Amino acid sequence: MSKAKLEQFIQEAISNIRDDRAVTSKLLLELMKHMSVQGDHTHETMGMIASKYVETLQRSNEQLVKISS
Repeated sequence: MSKAKLEQFIQEAISNIRDDRAVTSKLLLELMKHMSVQGDHTHETMGMIASKYVETLQRSNEQLVKISS
């Protein structure tokens, strides 16, 4: 594989990671707003969803670390 092609793939991967992070961050913020007006019981029901969003952000961080190394 040529260096130019590899660079193209890396840039595409980084772009995809950034897009995924933006969407996930927006969803997490919306969920947090919803949880704040719904009360304490919402943490029990929505906590699992929030944890999945945070896991997605953590995985994207790991992907960026792998690409940079």
